[in-house]
Amino acid sequence: MKVPVACQTHASRLATRSSSVAWSSLVMALWLAQVGDARAKDPELSFERYRLDNGLEVILHRDNSVPIVAVDVWYHVGSGDEVAGKSGFAHLFEHMLFQGSQHVGEDRHFEVLKTVGASGVNGSTNTDRTNYFEVVPSHQLETALWLESDRMGYLLPILNRKSLDNQIDVVRNEKRQRIDNVPYGSSYMELYAALYPEGHPYHHSVIGKHEDLASATVADVVGFYETWYAPANATLVIAGDFETTAVRLAVQKWFGSFPLTSKPAHRSAAVPEVTRTRKQVPDAFAKLRQITYAWHTPAAYREGDAEFDILADVLASRTGRLEKILVQDRQLAQRVSARQTSQQLGSYFQVSALVKSGADLGLVERIMKEEIGKVVAQPVSQREFDRAVVGYEARFVWRLESLIARAETLHGYNHYLGDPGSITRDLDRFRKSSPSKVQSFAAKHLTKDKRIEILTLPTAAASTS
Repeated sequence: MKVPVACQTHASRLATRSSSVAWSSLVMALWLAQVGDARAKDPELSFERYRLDNGLEVILHRDNSVPIVAVDVWYHVGSGDEVAGKSGFAHLFEHMLFQGSQHVGEDRHFEVLKTVGASGVNGSTNTDRTNYFEVVPSHQLETALWLESDRMGYLLPILNRKSLDNQIDVVRNEKRQRIDNVPYGSSYMELYAALYPEGHPYHHSVIGKHEDLASATVADVVGFYETWYAPANATLVIAGDFETTAVRLAVQKWFGSFPLTSKPAHRSAAVPEVTRTRKQVPDAFAKLRQITYAWHTPAAYREGDAEFDILADVLASRTGRLEKILVQDRQLAQRVSARQTSQQLGSYFQVSALVKSGADLGLVERIMKEEIGKVVAQPVSQREFDRAVVGYEARFVWRLESLIARAETLHGYNHYLGDPGSITRDLDRFRKSSPSKVQSFAAKHLTKDKRIEILTLPTAAASTS
């Protein structure tokens, strides 16, 4: 399952690494298990989970092999929880929480962490959640807990119109840099709008609309903070080098005095019923035409979600069918891609081709439709299936070298499945699938009558295509 990170801001995200040899051995074991039809022992992330009286959920993962510790907070609010006219607020808050809090001071978060030797600091927002993390030397754990607790409980005393305007300008500029003024950015927006009609929680992009951001008031921000940034709507993961008794006392010290809160209600929505739609998007920044097909698919971790990850590999990995035909053999496309974007209220699967100058667009689309038609009509080969599954397992285990990735893994399973210890459950989604299951879900979801087609045209070509 891949949860899309819509934007990553602030300081560099430096992954911490430990026990490389051990993780390398696990990768090899998983590979041998796959090809030898045996069962290797899955990696395990030991954890302890409990709640404070105020509702804050805490997950501890102890690893004393390296003297570092990751502090990672998820607030269970994303752009899917926003209401009409206030798009982009979840992401705006990601920025606001780095602006400053009462006891830390204004714009000092990074300065403090730099001083104590942090090796990774960042935040991100997607449709379903917002996270904040820092990786620090283990003897600086309480510094990180202090920073996170202060912005959880003491943001409002220094919130003012000037600081809000500053971050609104930053976010709007980020939108210009990432979406408005980059190739294919406008097509990304059109894809979301076509997949999710007005009123659906996912209709707008995570970064929001300029007009909504510009109209945000201090009262709006206060309301959002008081609703979503309550302890009961947050999960704190501490991973790394610590003693359990001491860290429990530290968590109680920095977070335990916050008042009891209730968990806010989240928006829900059915998967939209869409009909086949084709949109041409003129793009002044694009140099090559791009064609994207997209369909609604099962939500994160639901039946079929893993099968579309497998199908993405079959179609567009380095050994994928479209890669071989369109890029390598016939050289009609500069690149191809396919991905399953897994989300809480419903996912989507997309296939894209960046068409070379002078290549026949109609031919490219015919080939795309033919290859998609083949996986709908008959199972992928066992070799293709095995390669995709082993690749997923290998990437998964390699990722666990990073301490912050382990914290995020625990968070993800806890958020979507309610159980941080779901590694085997996750991997089994792939191992217990089959070529016939991939075909079955492809046939159910990749139908012509529900396909969204986005054709990006360089401005010069827009008037003639």
